[in-house]
Amino acid sequence: MDTPILPSTLLLTLLLSVGLFFFIRASTKDRIEKAQLVSEQDEASLMPQLQEYFRTRSYRVAAVDQEQNQVTFEGLVKPSWFLAVFLTLLAALGLVCLSLVVSLLFPSFGVLSLGIVVLAPLSGIFYWKKAGRLERVLLKLETSPSQQHPSSKITVIAHRDELSELQRVLQLKMIE
Repeated sequence: MDTPILPSTLLLTLLLSVGLFFFIRASTKDRIEKAQLVSEQDEASLMPQLQEYFRTRSYRVAAVDQEQNQVTFEGLVKPSWFLAVFLTLLAALGLVCLSLVVSLLFPSFGVLSLGIVVLAPLSGIFYWKKAGRLERVLLKLETSPSQQHPSSKITVIAHRDELSELQRVLQLKMIE
């Protein structure tokens, strides 16, 4: 089978393999963002709610800066079993596809090319080792001077999923 279809299929499969590699690598990337949120509550009533929220999410107070009115919370992020298994299955599927194209293009390798599939669990191991890490949340609380409508401005630096969950649970509004 000397058609140009097989080499082009190999090229496309290699390109997809590169995409899969970067997808697996990106699964452990920090997605830290800064957001400014506003609450209708004053600082005195909002701070206990924030502390309780982070306590229920398994964070602990790591540092308090009284001068800047800033609190740093720390918590251990656990890797997801589902994502580790999912990434391993994706890697296995990608390696099977690559080995099939290689075995069609180079028949002398035959079934031996399927041996690269044993590398698939490395993607799950890579994710598991990199995803479990200490996560930090920096929280700065400011009270607006308005006496008619007390409100608080919260500046949060955290993982984007944590920001959206905080906003949802405490019904905070994002400052655009």
